Amino acid sequence: MNIAPGFRASTAQATQPVGSGWAQRRAALASVRVRAAGGVGTAAASTLLVLGALVVAPAAAAAGVLHPLAGSGATPPAPWRVVGLPSQKKPFTRFSLVDVDGKRALRVEAVESYGNLVHPLGPDVTARKLSWRWRADQLNTAVDLRERAGDDTTLKVCALFDLPLDKVPFVERTLLRSARSGSSDLIPSASVCYVWDANLAVGTRLDSPFTRRVRYIVLRSGTGAEPQWASEKRDVAADFKQLFGNESAEVPPLIGIAVGADSDNTKARSLGHVADIELE
Repeated sequence: MNIAPGFRASTAQATQPVGSGWAQRRAALASVRVRAAGGVGTAAASTLLVLGALVVAPAAAAAGVLHPLAGSGATPPAPWRVVGLPSQKKPFTRFSLVDVDGKRALRVEAVESYGNLVHPLGPDVTARKLSWRWRADQLNTAVDLRERAGDDTTLKVCALFDLPLDKVPFVERTLLRSARSGSSDLIPSASVCYVWDANLAVGTRLDSPFTRRVRYIVLRSGTGAEPQWASEKRDVAADFKQLFGNESAEVPPLIGIAVGADSDNTKARSLGHVADIELE
């Protein structure tokens, strides 16, 4: 499940909130909850929570530069950072750098947990080719991306866009504007997430059951007897047009890349690896 404004990050796993915008984001979220109680509706408020889980800070990175998931330590290097729920009490998905087959890779383990690893790109970045390798070591077979109760992912790689608010449907636009007004960080208004799923057929495209601001493309389904690396290369602009073309004929700026996994809805475990993620 993808939820909530605010980020947490530490040199181990995300345990403490950092950044001057934390209190502002929490206040903005509280405001949205009040509005929901007053008539916007809890379903609409859930939309905002989903989007906030992918919050980015564009000023934190040089425009267009995607830093590699590499280094001698176990912690992913800045500006990569873990994003979670405000005041998250459930476990965080664990992200760590490890050696696999002689190369550095990001180990992504979800145990009844939630979390994304997000990299900001700065303002006015033109969408282009995104490539990476990944491997599903243990699939979460309880996932069903068509239902809220099953909205978890074994592995996902997401392209985060700043779609102009006048292109966003009215209720979601109102909620996004409320959250952004109280935050120094930017909440993406459209996200294309590539997923490795246990059950859905390759090529399946669908909206998140929580919000149409997040849309999925299934690139891999299931796994063989032994986990195998798979290579991907996506034209993120073309994928945006396929998924969000009904809202905008133009591709908005690409403001971030996220890697994630979660199993908080299905109360299960998954394990995977991601490596060599690049913007070309």
